[in-house]
Amino acid sequence: MGRLSYGMVSLSLMLAVKETSGSYAVAGSVLALFGLTSVFLSPARAALIDRHGPRRALPPMTGAYALLLAALAHATWRPGASQLTLAVLAMAAGACTPPLGPVMRTLWSRLLPDRRLLQRAYSLDSVAEELLLVSGPLLVGLLMRFAAPAAGVAVSAALVLTGCLALVSSPAVRAMPGRARAVARPVPDGHGGQEGQEGQEGQAERKRRERKRLRVTPDLRRAVLASAGVGLCLGALELLAVAFAEQRHQAAAVAWVLAALSAGSAAGGLAYGAVSWRAPERLRLPVLTAALALILAAAGLAPGLLVFTAVVGVAGLFVAPALTSAYLLADQAAAPESRTQAGAWVNTALNAGVSGGTAAVGLLVGRLPLAACFAVAAAPALLCAAGALYGAGGLRRSTP
Repeated sequence: MGRLSYGMVSLSLMLAVKETSGSYAVAGSVLALFGLTSVFLSPARAALIDRHGPRRALPPMTGAYALLLAALAHATWRPGASQLTLAVLAMAAGACTPPLGPVMRTLWSRLLPDRRLLQRAYSLDSVAEELLLVSGPLLVGLLMRFAAPAAGVAVSAALVLTGCLALVSSPAVRAMPGRARAVARPVPDGHGGQEGQEGQEGQAERKRRERKRLRVTPDLRRAVLASAGVGLCLGALELLAVAFAEQRHQAAAVAWVLAALSAGSAAGGLAYGAVSWRAPERLRLPVLTAALALILAAAGLAPGLLVFTAVVGVAGLFVAPALTSAYLLADQAAAPESRTQAGAWVNTALNAGVSGGTAAVGLLVGRLPLAACFAVAAAPALLCAAGALYGAGGLRRSTP
């Protein structure tokens, strides 16, 4: 329920802001501010979850997010809302977006120590998320037949709040105390100097372990880099599909193309989870990312929409498996107390890649032949796959 909200909120917010402002430019700007703060502050929010535990950190975070969405729904219900007010509310809401996906995957990791079962769980989780992101806009379209677009924003607020409260009431969540409580051990009062000294040394050792847990490992860099490559492909493909269909005067066919991508991703995710793979994730992930990029480049050579749709469906077969591998590799690379942050970095890279791919292709379309746009769009993803394979990625980060 909580993640269904994410499938609805972007389209609902864009339509609601367009309705109240009468401007697509304002709607696009507000949605961009919402997306930027949501994506790039995701690791910081995940760090709060890891530090304090989901039961303590998620409810206030989600409550603030739902309240801000409700304020946006109220502000956009009638025409004439202040653009500044909408921008501030959207940025604040984005900053509070609860990381339900990373938290859910951290829970799977705790519940299923068997890596084989964890692969199945992550595959099913990726498929479910794909279906939620597809069904969300459909629900928005259905809701708009009976209510104003702002109602979609309000429903998104109700869904995420209900889903979060249900999640934190789970016994699995109650077993996640958070790093701050896990390391808070009483230090001996030291009637003998040696006992007090040992307590201080133990505290210092825990602090050193704490710093070590937050260090980004090579495997985590590979997962983040490959996820960015997958995002670049997805962001580019969405806009290129529109251009391909419009070039053949069949713009309405874009819905079928994107449906084929989602169907392929769901089928690929289910198949991927059912197979026992011998190769490790650090090898499978760049291969899957490279395959997706190569198929994206080949799609531009399709002679017609039917073949193009089929090729895009084949590309979808690699999306969920690549993301599943990225989450598995990030989970394996991170300490148990910082797995939510690791998953959030993968999410951030994916979403940043989607935004970057869409923006870059928007500059290319109309300046290059369409087939060349497909090839150029695939090149950065291939570089990301190569960097993930050979450890060439130079990602560094500071502790949020």
